[in-house]
Amino acid sequence: MSFFNRYFCFVHLQKLSIVNFKNYEQAELEFSEDINCFVGNNGEGKTNMLDAIYYLSFTKSFFNPIDSQNILHDAPFFVVQGEFASGKKVESIYCGIKKGEKKQFKRNKKLYKKLAEHIGLLPLVMISPADSELITEGSEVRRKFVDGVISQYNKQYLENLLNYNKVLAHRNALLKHFAETRSFDATSIEVWDNRLVEFGQPIHTERKKFIEDFIPIFQRYFEEISQGNEKVSLEYNSQINDDSFMQLLIANSAKDRARQHTSVGIHKDDLVFKLGGSASPTTSGFAMKKFGSQGQQKTYLLALKLAKFEYIKSIKKLTPLLLLDDIFDKLDALRAKALMELVSRNGFGQIFITDTNEQRITELLKEIGKDFSIFRINNGKVK
Repeated sequence: MSFFNRYFCFVHLQKLSIVNFKNYEQAELEFSEDINCFVGNNGEGKTNMLDAIYYLSFTKSFFNPIDSQNILHDAPFFVVQGEFASGKKVESIYCGIKKGEKKQFKRNKKLYKKLAEHIGLLPLVMISPADSELITEGSEVRRKFVDGVISQYNKQYLENLLNYNKVLAHRNALLKHFAETRSFDATSIEVWDNRLVEFGQPIHTERKKFIEDFIPIFQRYFEEISQGNEKVSLEYNSQINDDSFMQLLIANSAKDRARQHTSVGIHKDDLVFKLGGSASPTTSGFAMKKFGSQGQQKTYLLALKLAKFEYIKSIKKLTPLLLLDDIFDKLDALRAKALMELVSRNGFGQIFITDTNEQRITELLKEIGKDFSIFRINNGKVK
């Protein structure tokens, strides 16, 4: 796969309008095609502005999955609208949430029947302090990272993933029913086993292919941000890397009945983050979670997200939006400058940044010679 194709279209958010979203009663903004900076003290609403943009790409919040909790306090609804230029097209995207009612999501005034149909239309990558959960939390967070990349360019993968999760829920419910009634029906469980394999096997195949292509891009970004001082590795850990999915289900049938849930499958996949070593499955190295410094962990996460950006761009031939939330936290001056020089190159398109220090971000962007716009945020107001 080539990651240096010159012929890319850019996604560009031209206008954003929000009403009763989080701490914003109302705001209307027009953006530069290059770098847009939201500056202000903590708690004023800088990150909420990024989250409004994220909503228009993914039909949900980056931070809070419960839509009603993103409505301004005491307001009955929120609306987020945006105009995007994508190649020669202009896409008008609308998201409306009213308490007690179903979410409305529209593209050019046409209501989506399924929200999944929108995913991938406006590719976007968010880099946030919340990314630390990729290192500190359990495997589900890391699976979501992989799924979030692949789903932006492969709609069949997303469909398989949704179906797999439904089948998994049915199988687990059946196992619980067997325990409660002290019964067992081998034919019934076999039906759900076949369905799990039907949807799970292509998910595993796609994840494995993605990781193989992704590793060298990720390592290149880490080396560039860290100035070549450190090495890192990334591994894909799956129960079905070396064994038949169906045989694993059969072999673990008794254990599943005892535990009342499905103990094997692609819902147990994980990524292994290491400091040192190589991309080899037999790599040495140290667990990033346990041995990586804050700076090393931050650099690792930045490299993961920037590699995600480049991978999506290369597949879709469409340059995603890049959202950088509080990126200078725990980064020394050299790494911060290396990062900004990296993302200010022509390969990156429209960028949105939040920072508490207007002077710092202004001086840094002037030093690297990049045009930018500043939006000052104060208690849900934009200047």
